Amino acid sequence: MTTAVQLIAHGSRRAAANDDLETLAGLLRDTGRYPYVIASFLELAEPSIPQGGRLCVGAGADEVLLLPFFLSPGRHVVEDLARYQSELAAEFPDVRFQLCPHLGLHPLMIEIVLQRLQEGQQEGR
Repeated sequence: MTTAVQLIAHGSRRAAANDDLETLAGLLRDTGRYPYVIASFLELAEPSIPQGGRLCVGAGADEVLLLPFFLSPGRHVVEDLARYQSELAAEFPDVRFQLCPHLGLHPLMIEIVLQRLQEGQQEGR
């Protein structure tokens, strides 16, 4: 099975705001764990989620892991992404589109928060 990863963020009109996800996609790609990794966006930036899914299939994926780069399970995570998953699965019935858990309150999140707080304190001194 060829597995692709589609990182999904909200998207912004500001290109710099979208660059973090593109950078993360590159870093994940560089690990060599997945042959194809793409950043995609819910709105305001491209590729869109459907475009990203099509790119993954076009690259030969028969499984696409949809990873929401969201901290909270709001409407986008709960409703919109499930809808996109269903639409892509209907468009490509031979491809498995798996919606992964959003980032949320993962156990490592506290370490990230503590590190950012420490960085903020150091900058203020």
